[in-house]
Amino acid sequence: MSAPTPGDPCLEPRIRPAIPGGAPVRVVEVLATGTNGGAQEHVFSLLSRLDRSRYEASVVSLSGGSAVRRIQRLGLPVHVLDEPDDAIAVGALATFLADAGAEVVHNHMYRAELVGTRAAIGLGEAGHQRPYVIGTVHSSRIRSAEDRDELRRLTPRMDHLVAVSRAIVHKIAEERPSRTPVSLVYNGVDLNRYDRTEACCTLPEEYGLEAGAQIVGVVGRLEQEKGHPTLIDAWPLVLRNVPNAHLLIVGEGSRREALEQQVAELGIGRHVIFTGRRDDVPEVTAALDVAVLPSYREAQGLTILEAMALSRPVVASNVGGIPEMVEDGRTGLLVPPHDHAALAAAITRLLTDHPLADMLARAGHDLVHERFCVELMVSAIEDLYDEGVAAVRRPEPELIAAR
Repeated sequence: MSAPTPGDPCLEPRIRPAIPGGAPVRVVEVLATGTNGGAQEHVFSLLSRLDRSRYEASVVSLSGGSAVRRIQRLGLPVHVLDEPDDAIAVGALATFLADAGAEVVHNHMYRAELVGTRAAIGLGEAGHQRPYVIGTVHSSRIRSAEDRDELRRLTPRMDHLVAVSRAIVHKIAEERPSRTPVSLVYNGVDLNRYDRTEACCTLPEEYGLEAGAQIVGVVGRLEQEKGHPTLIDAWPLVLRNVPNAHLLIVGEGSRREALEQQVAELGIGRHVIFTGRRDDVPEVTAALDVAVLPSYREAQGLTILEAMALSRPVVASNVGGIPEMVEDGRTGLLVPPHDHAALAAAITRLLTDHPLADMLARAGHDLVHERFCVELMVSAIEDLYDEGVAAVRRPEPELIAAR
């Protein structure tokens, strides 16, 4: 990690007032799913930096998966509640919250918001302490009318919402208008992992790349909204100008077979590599000549921030929260979604114009240090936990009158 610099907002210590009542704040993080994704990375980063002397955190995931196992390695209590029936899940979670003495419930993703909020409401109605309910809206996914109706009904009973981009702030206002406060808290990059990480030097040997090959990579779930089909369609155009370029597709998901078929039909199999899930994503990202995020919709795009932290030049779709991080021509290149020709042209430009690529990479690196480090994210979330526990531990009016 870079040496501290005076006035660096990512490294300035935060002094907090005493907790009301003195005891640590009991927080339960509720995850909709335990598979890998931006929300899970957010929770992992949050819990890895949360002040454990001040916040007593545990996790409930509504399904198992690799993200759950990773969080467990932090040494925190993790409970998997693998119950597909929402009504049963609500009852089980309410029991867990009561047993844990939860004061703050922090829900992540749609189903967690539904189940976690209903469980907290149920506790209050049953005469138990009702936890303060926070919901982080991680996704830009368009929901069904039924989903939106349910969100509109429940949102007024939530205490605070967190949006991971301005695009999500607008989405919340459109989909669930209410008086519930909304805070903008960008996902943050752990600069201990994504600043001066050494590049993975074994990629050529692992994947049979020729000497001097240029590597372009995309890191993300292999799902439709991530835009892999457009990137694969762009690849023959890239190869016309940069014949030694290779595309690394890092991640796992339901679309892998379809994407592999697309590659085969285009006859570019020698230049496209599906790595599957890798545990060394920072090292792989550091080895890329260009990092790409061709999403069709995106709440924020954490993998692009991670590449920027590693001083990698980036190309991304001009959708959702991405333009809040990537300023076209200054910290990266933006292209329209679904436009394979524009995507190919931007990638080719960075592979062939090295001074431009270096300039964008430096500017992106500096931007992450200024605005998108994990310390800023954690500090903002801790502010909300402090607000929540102050509300929960507030003396009842009749007790104040009796003093």
